[in-house]
Amino acid sequence: MKIGVIGTGYVGMVTAVCLSDLGHDVIGTDIDKEKIDKASQGSCHIYEPGLEELLKKNLKNGTLSFSHALEDTIQASDVLFVCVNTPQREDGSADMCYVESTSRSIAENLNKYKLVVEKSTVPVQTSMWIKRTISLYKKGNGEFDVASNPEFLREGTAVSDFMHPDRVIIGVETKKAEEMLVKIYKKFKDKVLVTNIDTAELIKHASNSFLAMKISFINLISDLCERTDADVELVAKGMGLDPRIGKRFLRAGLGYGGSCFPKDVRALIKIGEDLGADLSLLKEVDRINTDRIQSFLGKIKKALWIVKDKKIAVLGLAFKPETDDTRNAPSINLIKELQSQEALLRLYDPKAMDNMRIHFPEDPPKIIYTQNLLDAVKEANALLIVTEWDEFKDLNLRKIKDMMANPILIDGRNVFDPDEVRSLGFEYYSIGRK
Repeated sequence: MKIGVIGTGYVGMVTAVCLSDLGHDVIGTDIDKEKIDKASQGSCHIYEPGLEELLKKNLKNGTLSFSHALEDTIQASDVLFVCVNTPQREDGSADMCYVESTSRSIAENLNKYKLVVEKSTVPVQTSMWIKRTISLYKKGNGEFDVASNPEFLREGTAVSDFMHPDRVIIGVETKKAEEMLVKIYKKFKDKVLVTNIDTAELIKHASNSFLAMKISFINLISDLCERTDADVELVAKGMGLDPRIGKRFLRAGLGYGGSCFPKDVRALIKIGEDLGADLSLLKEVDRINTDRIQSFLGKIKKALWIVKDKKIAVLGLAFKPETDDTRNAPSINLIKELQSQEALLRLYDPKAMDNMRIHFPEDPPKIIYTQNLLDAVKEANALLIVTEWDEFKDLNLRKIKDMMANPILIDGRNVFDPDEVRSLGFEYYSIGRK
Protein backbone atom coordinates (compact mmCIF):
# COMPACT_ATOMS: atom_id res chain seq x y z
CA MET A 1 0.00 0.00 0.00
CA LYS A 2 1.01 3.55 -0.70
CA ILE A 3 0.10 5.96 2.09
CA GLY A 4 -0.54 9.66 1.59
CA VAL A 5 -0.51 12.04 4.54
CA ILE A 6 -2.45 15.23 3.80
CA GLY A 7 -1.28 18.06 6.03
CA THR A 8 2.20 18.14 7.55
CA GLY A 9 1.54 20.16 10.66
CA TYR A 10 2.36 18.68 14.04
CA VAL A 11 0.18 15.57 13.73
CA GLY A 12 0.80 15.08 10.02
CA MET A 13 4.58 15.34 10.22
CA VAL A 14 4.83 12.89 13.12
CA THR A 15 2.39 10.53 11.39
CA ALA A 16 4.23 10.62 8.06
CA VAL A 17 7.67 10.14 9.57
CA CYS A 18 6.64 7.35 11.95
CA LEU A 19 4.55 5.44 9.39
CA SER A 20 7.55 5.48 7.07
CA ASP A 21 9.74 4.22 9.91
CA LEU A 22 7.37 1.28 10.25
CA GLY A 23 8.32 0.41 6.66
CA HIS A 24 5.41 1.91 4.74
CA ASP A 25 5.81 3.93 1.54
CA VAL A 26 4.66 7.41 2.59
CA ILE A 27 4.13 10.70 0.75
CA GLY A 28 3.53 13.83 2.81
CA THR A 29 1.79 16.80 1.22
CA ASP A 30 0.82 20.28 2.34
CA ILE A 31 -0.33 23.59 0.86
CA ASP A 32 2.52 25.31 2.73
CA LYS A 33 5.41 25.17 0.27
CA GLU A 34 7.97 26.17 2.91
CA LYS A 35 7.07 23.18 5.11
CA ILE A 36 7.39 20.76 2.19
CA ASP A 37 10.68 22.24 1.00
CA LYS A 38 12.18 22.04 4.49
CA ALA A 39 10.93 18.51 5.04
CA SER A 40 12.29 17.35 1.67
CA GLN A 41 15.70 18.62 2.79
CA GLY A 42 15.49 16.79 6.11
CA SER A 43 14.53 19.74 8.29
CA CYS A 44 11.45 19.87 10.56
CA HIS A 45 9.41 23.04 10.94
CA ILE A 46 8.56 21.99 14.52
CA TYR A 47 10.73 20.99 17.44
CA GLU A 48 9.99 17.48 18.65
CA PRO A 49 12.70 15.28 20.22
CA GLY A 50 13.85 12.53 17.87
CA LEU A 51 11.64 13.57 14.95
CA GLU A 52 14.21 15.20 12.69
CA GLU A 53 16.57 12.24 13.05
CA LEU A 54 13.81 9.85 11.88
CA LEU A 55 12.90 12.24 9.07
CA LYS A 56 16.44 12.21 7.70
CA LYS A 57 16.75 8.44 8.16
CA ASN A 58 13.61 7.60 6.19
CA LEU A 59 14.24 10.16 3.45
CA LYS A 60 17.56 8.42 2.95
CA ASN A 61 15.93 4.98 3.06
CA GLY A 62 13.46 6.03 0.38
CA THR A 63 10.33 5.15 2.38
CA LEU A 64 9.42 8.83 2.86
CA SER A 65 8.97 11.67 0.41
CA PHE A 66 7.17 15.01 0.26
CA SER A 67 5.25 16.72 -2.51
CA HIS A 68 3.49 20.02 -3.19
CA ALA A 69 1.11 18.28 -5.58
CA LEU A 70 -1.96 17.22 -3.61
CA GLU A 71 -3.61 15.73 -6.71
CA ASP A 72 -0.61 13.51 -7.43
CA THR A 73 -0.44 12.34 -3.82
CA ILE A 74 -4.14 11.43 -3.78
CA GLN A 75 -3.97 9.54 -7.07
CA ALA A 76 -0.82 7.64 -6.10
CA SER A 77 -2.07 6.56 -2.66
CA ASP A 78 -4.18 3.65 -1.49
CA VAL A 79 -4.71 5.10 2.00
CA LEU A 80 -5.05 8.80 2.79
CA PHE A 81 -4.51 10.06 6.32
CA VAL A 82 -6.25 13.43 6.69
CA CYS A 83 -4.19 15.49 9.14
CA VAL A 84 -5.34 19.00 8.31
CA ASN A 85 -6.03 21.73 10.85
CA THR A 86 -9.41 21.96 12.60
CA PRO A 87 -9.10 25.35 14.33
CA GLN A 88 -11.49 26.50 17.00
CA ARG A 89 -14.22 29.01 16.23
CA GLU A 90 -15.36 31.63 18.73
CA ASP A 91 -18.31 29.45 19.80
CA GLY A 92 -15.98 26.54 20.59
CA SER A 93 -16.89 24.49 17.53
CA ALA A 94 -14.25 23.12 15.17
CA ASP A 95 -13.82 24.89 11.84
CA MET A 96 -14.09 22.04 9.34
CA CYS A 97 -13.35 24.01 6.17
CA TYR A 98 -9.96 22.30 5.63
CA VAL A 99 -11.48 18.85 6.10
CA GLU A 100 -14.22 19.74 3.61
CA SER A 101 -11.80 21.09 1.00
CA THR A 102 -9.58 18.02 1.41
CA SER A 103 -12.61 15.78 0.93
CA ARG A 104 -13.47 17.62 -2.30
CA SER A 105 -9.90 17.21 -3.56
CA ILE A 106 -10.07 13.48 -2.82
CA ALA A 107 -13.38 13.26 -4.69
CA GLU A 108 -11.96 15.01 -7.74
CA ASN A 109 -8.97 12.65 -7.86
CA LEU A 110 -10.67 9.36 -6.98
CA ASN A 111 -8.96 7.26 -9.66
CA LYS A 112 -9.22 3.96 -7.71
CA TYR A 113 -10.37 2.67 -4.32
CA LYS A 114 -9.21 4.85 -1.44
CA LEU A 115 -9.38 4.42 2.29
CA VAL A 116 -9.81 7.92 3.75
CA VAL A 117 -8.69 8.03 7.38
CA GLU A 118 -9.56 10.86 9.75
CA LYS A 119 -6.43 11.55 11.79
CA SER A 120 -7.26 15.14 12.71
CA THR A 121 -9.34 15.62 15.84
CA VAL A 122 -12.89 16.05 14.55
CA PRO A 123 -16.39 16.20 16.07
CA VAL A 124 -18.37 12.99 16.32
CA GLN A 125 -20.32 12.27 13.09
CA THR A 126 -17.74 14.04 10.88
CA SER A 127 -17.35 10.86 8.83
CA MET A 128 -20.94 11.30 7.63
CA TRP A 129 -20.04 14.69 6.13
CA ILE A 130 -16.81 13.42 4.57
CA LYS A 131 -18.70 10.58 2.88
CA ARG A 132 -21.39 12.95 1.66
CA THR A 133 -18.83 15.44 0.30
CA ILE A 134 -16.82 12.81 -1.56
CA SER A 135 -20.01 11.27 -2.97
CA LEU A 136 -21.28 14.66 -4.16
CA TYR A 137 -18.09 15.76 -5.88
CA LYS A 138 -16.45 12.55 -7.04
CA LYS A 139 -15.76 12.03 -10.71
CA GLY A 140 -16.17 8.57 -12.16
CA ASN A 141 -17.01 5.40 -10.29
CA GLY A 142 -14.12 5.23 -7.84
CA GLU A 143 -14.99 3.55 -4.53
CA PHE A 144 -13.90 4.63 -1.08
CA ASP A 145 -14.30 4.01 2.62
CA VAL A 146 -13.97 6.46 5.49
CA ALA A 147 -12.37 5.45 8.79
CA SER A 148 -11.32 7.14 12.02
CA ASN A 149 -7.89 6.69 13.61
CA PRO A 150 -7.49 9.42 16.24
CA GLU A 151 -4.02 10.42 17.36
CA PHE A 152 -2.86 10.42 20.99
CA LEU A 153 0.44 12.25 20.61
CA ARG A 154 1.85 14.29 23.47
CA GLU A 155 4.13 17.11 22.44
CA GLY A 156 7.61 16.38 23.68
CA THR A 157 7.10 12.59 23.52
CA ALA A 158 5.20 12.25 20.23
CA VAL A 159 7.66 9.91 18.51
CA SER A 160 7.68 7.53 21.47
CA ASP A 161 3.88 7.78 21.74
CA PHE A 162 3.49 6.76 18.09
CA MET A 163 6.07 3.99 18.12
CA HIS A 164 5.05 2.62 21.54
CA PRO A 165 1.29 3.30 21.77
CA ASP A 166 -0.87 2.34 24.72
CA ARG A 167 -3.77 1.91 22.27
CA VAL A 168 -4.55 2.23 18.56
CA ILE A 169 -8.18 3.18 17.97
CA ILE A 170 -9.66 2.19 14.62
CA GLY A 171 -13.21 3.23 13.74
CA VAL A 172 -14.53 1.53 10.57
CA GLU A 173 -17.70 0.60 8.70
CA THR A 174 -16.38 -2.17 6.44
CA LYS A 175 -14.24 -5.25 6.84
CA LYS A 176 -11.97 -4.08 4.05
CA ALA A 177 -11.18 -0.83 5.87
CA GLU A 178 -10.53 -2.72 9.10
CA GLU A 179 -8.15 -5.16 7.42
CA MET A 180 -6.18 -2.36 5.76
CA LEU A 181 -5.73 -0.38 8.96
CA VAL A 182 -4.88 -3.45 11.02
CA LYS A 183 -2.24 -4.28 8.40
CA ILE A 184 -0.77 -0.78 8.65
CA TYR A 185 -0.53 -1.14 12.43
CA LYS A 186 0.36 -4.85 12.47
CA LYS A 187 3.36 -4.14 14.71
CA PHE A 188 0.88 -3.01 17.38
CA LYS A 189 -1.84 -5.57 16.73
CA ASP A 190 -2.23 -6.36 20.43
CA LYS A 191 -2.97 -2.67 21.10
CA VAL A 192 -5.69 -2.26 18.45
CA LEU A 193 -9.28 -1.53 19.46
CA VAL A 194 -11.79 -1.68 16.59
CA THR A 195 -15.03 0.32 16.96
CA ASN A 196 -17.57 2.01 14.75
CA ILE A 197 -16.60 5.46 13.48
CA ASP A 198 -18.72 7.59 15.85
CA THR A 199 -17.18 5.80 18.83
CA ALA A 200 -13.62 6.33 17.59
CA GLU A 201 -14.27 10.02 16.92
CA LEU A 202 -15.69 10.51 20.41
CA ILE A 203 -12.88 8.64 22.20
CA LYS A 204 -10.37 11.40 21.39
CA HIS A 205 -12.48 14.28 22.69
CA ALA A 206 -13.58 12.28 25.72
CA SER A 207 -9.99 11.29 26.60
CA ASN A 208 -8.57 14.79 26.41
CA SER A 209 -11.50 16.31 28.28
CA PHE A 210 -11.13 13.77 31.10
CA LEU A 211 -7.41 14.51 31.46
CA ALA A 212 -8.13 18.25 31.44
CA MET A 213 -10.69 17.64 34.18
CA LYS A 214 -8.03 15.96 36.35
CA ILE A 215 -5.74 18.99 35.96
CA SER A 216 -8.50 21.46 36.82
CA PHE A 217 -9.57 19.31 39.77
CA ILE A 218 -6.13 19.29 41.39
CA ASN A 219 -5.81 23.03 40.78
CA LEU A 220 -9.13 23.50 42.54
CA ILE A 221 -7.78 21.46 45.45
CA SER A 222 -4.59 23.55 45.46
CA ASP A 223 -6.70 26.65 46.19
CA LEU A 224 -8.18 24.85 49.19
CA CYS A 225 -4.70 23.81 50.33
CA GLU A 226 -3.54 27.42 50.32
CA ARG A 227 -6.36 28.30 52.71
CA THR A 228 -5.38 25.50 55.11
CA ASP A 229 -2.20 23.79 56.23
CA ALA A 230 -2.47 21.08 53.57
CA ASP A 231 0.17 20.42 50.89
CA VAL A 232 -1.24 19.83 47.40
CA GLU A 233 1.77 17.74 46.38
CA LEU A 234 1.07 15.25 49.16
CA VAL A 235 -2.68 15.38 48.55
CA ALA A 236 -2.02 14.47 44.90
CA LYS A 237 0.41 11.71 45.92
CA GLY A 238 -2.13 10.24 48.32
CA MET A 239 -4.84 10.37 45.65
CA GLY A 240 -2.58 8.90 42.99
CA LEU A 241 -1.81 5.83 45.07
CA ASP A 242 -5.39 4.77 44.49
CA PRO A 243 -5.19 2.69 41.26
CA ARG A 244 -8.66 3.88 40.31
CA ILE A 245 -7.29 7.44 40.13
CA GLY A 246 -3.60 7.17 39.25
CA LYS A 247 -0.92 9.81 39.75
CA ARG A 248 -0.72 11.24 36.22
CA PHE A 249 -2.18 14.67 35.44
CA LEU A 250 -2.42 15.53 39.14
CA ARG A 251 0.19 18.31 39.09
CA ALA A 252 -1.07 21.63 40.39
CA GLY A 253 0.15 24.70 38.54
CA LEU A 254 -0.77 27.29 35.95
CA GLY A 255 -3.18 24.98 34.16
CA TYR A 256 -3.18 23.24 30.81
CA GLY A 257 -2.52 24.76 27.40
CA GLY A 258 -1.41 23.65 23.96
CA SER A 259 -3.32 22.80 20.81
CA CYS A 260 -5.45 19.98 22.24
CA PHE A 261 -6.87 20.30 25.74
CA PRO A 262 -8.36 23.83 25.56
CA LYS A 263 -9.74 23.27 22.07
CA ASP A 264 -11.05 19.76 22.72
CA VAL A 265 -12.80 20.67 25.97
CA ARG A 266 -14.61 23.56 24.32
CA ALA A 267 -15.37 21.51 21.23
CA LEU A 268 -16.94 18.75 23.31
CA ILE A 269 -19.04 21.33 25.17
CA LYS A 270 -20.30 22.62 21.81
CA ILE A 271 -20.94 19.10 20.51
CA GLY A 272 -23.05 18.45 23.60
CA GLU A 273 -25.01 21.66 23.08
CA ASP A 274 -25.66 20.81 19.43
CA LEU A 275 -26.84 17.30 20.31
CA GLY A 276 -28.84 18.34 23.37
CA ALA A 277 -26.54 16.72 25.96
CA ASP A 278 -25.66 18.54 29.21
CA LEU A 279 -21.86 18.77 29.48
CA SER A 280 -21.82 21.66 31.96
CA LEU A 281 -19.17 19.88 34.03
CA LEU A 282 -16.69 20.68 31.26
CA LYS A 283 -17.63 24.36 31.37
CA GLU A 284 -16.35 24.43 34.94
CA VAL A 285 -13.19 22.58 33.89
CA ASP A 286 -12.54 25.32 31.32
CA ARG A 287 -13.39 28.14 33.75
CA ILE A 288 -11.08 26.82 36.47
CA ASN A 289 -8.25 26.54 33.96
CA THR A 290 -8.80 30.06 32.65
CA ASP A 291 -8.78 31.46 36.20
CA ARG A 292 -5.33 30.05 37.02
CA ILE A 293 -3.54 33.08 35.62
CA GLN A 294 -5.51 35.46 37.85
CA SER A 295 -4.58 33.33 40.85
CA PHE A 296 -0.91 33.49 39.85
CA LEU A 297 -1.10 37.23 39.31
CA GLY A 298 -2.41 37.51 42.85
CA LYS A 299 0.82 35.93 44.10
CA ILE A 300 2.87 38.38 42.03
CA LYS A 301 0.94 41.32 43.46
CA LYS A 302 1.35 39.95 46.98
CA ALA A 303 5.10 39.76 46.46
CA LEU A 304 5.67 43.05 44.60
CA TRP A 305 2.64 45.19 45.54
CA ILE A 306 3.16 47.50 42.51
CA VAL A 307 4.19 45.78 39.27
CA LYS A 308 4.81 48.93 37.22
CA ASP A 309 8.47 49.38 36.24
CA LYS A 310 9.51 46.21 38.09
CA LYS A 311 11.91 43.92 36.24
CA ILE A 312 10.33 40.48 36.08
CA ALA A 313 12.12 37.43 34.69
CA VAL A 314 9.75 34.94 33.02
CA LEU A 315 11.33 31.51 32.59
CA GLY A 316 9.31 29.29 30.28
CA LEU A 317 7.14 30.34 27.35
CA ALA A 318 6.13 27.01 25.78
CA PHE A 319 2.93 25.49 27.14
CA LYS A 320 4.95 22.48 28.39
CA PRO A 321 8.58 21.30 28.36
CA GLU A 322 10.25 19.65 25.36
CA THR A 323 8.30 21.61 22.75
CA ASP A 324 8.47 25.00 21.06
CA ASP A 325 4.66 25.21 20.93
CA THR A 326 3.13 28.35 22.46
CA ARG A 327 -0.47 27.72 21.39
CA ASN A 328 -2.77 28.51 24.32
CA ALA A 329 0.29 28.66 26.56
CA PRO A 330 -0.41 30.12 30.03
CA SER A 331 2.54 32.44 29.44
CA ILE A 332 0.60 34.37 26.80
CA ASN A 333 -2.17 35.60 29.09
CA LEU A 334 0.33 36.12 31.89
CA ILE A 335 2.50 38.36 29.71
CA LYS A 336 -0.56 40.29 28.50
CA GLU A 337 -1.60 41.00 32.08
CA LEU A 338 1.89 42.04 33.16
CA GLN A 339 2.21 44.21 30.07
CA SER A 340 -1.02 46.00 30.94
CA GLN A 341 0.48 46.77 34.36
CA GLU A 342 3.65 48.17 32.71
CA ALA A 343 6.10 45.60 34.02
CA LEU A 344 9.55 45.33 32.44
CA LEU A 345 9.67 41.74 31.21
CA ARG A 346 12.73 39.60 30.55
CA LEU A 347 11.64 36.45 28.70
CA TYR A 348 13.55 33.21 28.26
CA ASP A 349 12.71 29.72 26.96
CA PRO A 350 15.10 27.07 25.57
CA LYS A 351 13.01 26.49 22.42
CA ALA A 352 9.91 28.69 22.18
CA MET A 353 11.19 32.28 21.94
CA ASP A 354 10.82 32.55 18.17
CA ASN A 355 7.18 31.46 18.38
CA MET A 356 6.50 33.83 21.26
CA ARG A 357 7.93 36.76 19.29
CA ILE A 358 4.93 36.36 16.97
CA HIS A 359 2.67 37.27 19.89
CA PHE A 360 5.00 39.76 21.59
CA PRO A 361 7.67 41.41 19.41
CA GLU A 362 10.73 42.57 21.27
CA ASP A 363 10.17 46.08 22.64
CA PRO A 364 13.00 47.20 24.96
CA PRO A 365 12.84 47.93 27.83
CA LYS A 366 9.26 46.65 28.12
CA ILE A 367 9.93 43.23 26.57
CA ILE A 368 13.37 41.73 26.10
CA TYR A 369 14.16 38.17 24.98
CA THR A 370 17.40 37.01 26.56
CA GLN A 371 19.90 34.56 25.16
CA ASN A 372 20.16 32.66 28.43
CA LEU A 373 18.35 32.48 31.74
CA LEU A 374 21.13 34.28 33.65
CA ASP A 375 20.60 37.39 31.53
CA ALA A 376 16.89 37.17 32.32
CA VAL A 377 17.32 37.08 36.09
CA LYS A 378 20.05 39.73 36.30
CA GLU A 379 18.81 42.60 38.53
CA ALA A 380 15.26 41.20 38.42
CA ASN A 381 12.78 42.15 41.12
CA ALA A 382 11.06 38.78 40.77
CA LEU A 383 11.60 35.46 39.01
CA LEU A 384 8.62 33.52 37.64
CA ILE A 385 8.76 29.81 36.73
CA VAL A 386 6.10 29.26 34.07
CA THR A 387 7.27 26.08 32.28
CA GLU A 388 9.04 23.25 34.09
CA TRP A 389 12.01 22.72 31.77
CA ASP A 390 14.76 20.53 33.26
CA GLU A 391 17.14 23.44 32.72
CA PHE A 392 15.18 25.42 35.29
CA LYS A 393 15.01 22.57 37.79
CA ASP A 394 18.82 22.54 37.86
CA LEU A 395 19.24 26.26 38.58
CA ASN A 396 22.14 27.36 40.76
CA LEU A 397 19.88 29.20 43.18
CA ARG A 398 22.73 30.68 45.22
CA LYS A 399 24.10 32.34 42.10
CA ILE A 400 20.63 33.42 40.98
CA LYS A 401 19.93 35.05 44.35
CA ASP A 402 23.12 37.11 44.17
CA MET A 403 22.23 38.32 40.66
CA MET A 404 18.70 39.47 41.47
CA ALA A 405 17.73 42.88 42.80
CA ASN A 406 15.18 41.19 45.08
CA PRO A 407 15.33 37.44 45.77
CA ILE A 408 11.66 36.74 45.06
CA LEU A 409 10.81 33.44 43.34
CA ILE A 410 7.23 32.70 42.28
CA ASP A 411 7.04 29.08 41.16
CA GLY A 412 4.04 28.34 38.94
CA ARG A 413 4.99 24.66 38.50
CA ASN A 414 6.14 23.64 42.00
CA VAL A 415 9.60 22.89 40.67
CA PHE A 416 11.45 23.61 43.93
CA ASP A 417 11.30 22.46 47.52
CA PRO A 418 9.94 25.37 49.61
CA ASP A 419 12.17 24.77 52.65
CA GLU A 420 15.31 24.48 50.55
CA VAL A 421 14.62 27.66 48.56
CA ARG A 422 13.74 29.69 51.64
CA SER A 423 16.86 28.47 53.45
CA LEU A 424 18.87 30.18 50.72
CA GLY A 425 17.22 33.51 51.49
CA PHE A 426 14.49 33.62 48.85
CA GLU A 427 10.97 34.85 49.39
CA TYR A 428 9.19 31.91 47.80
CA TYR A 429 5.65 31.38 46.52
CA SER A 430 4.32 28.18 44.98
CA ILE A 431 1.00 26.50 44.14
CA GLY A 432 -1.00 24.84 46.93
CA ARG A 433 1.92 24.71 49.38
CA LYS A 434 2.96 26.84 52.33
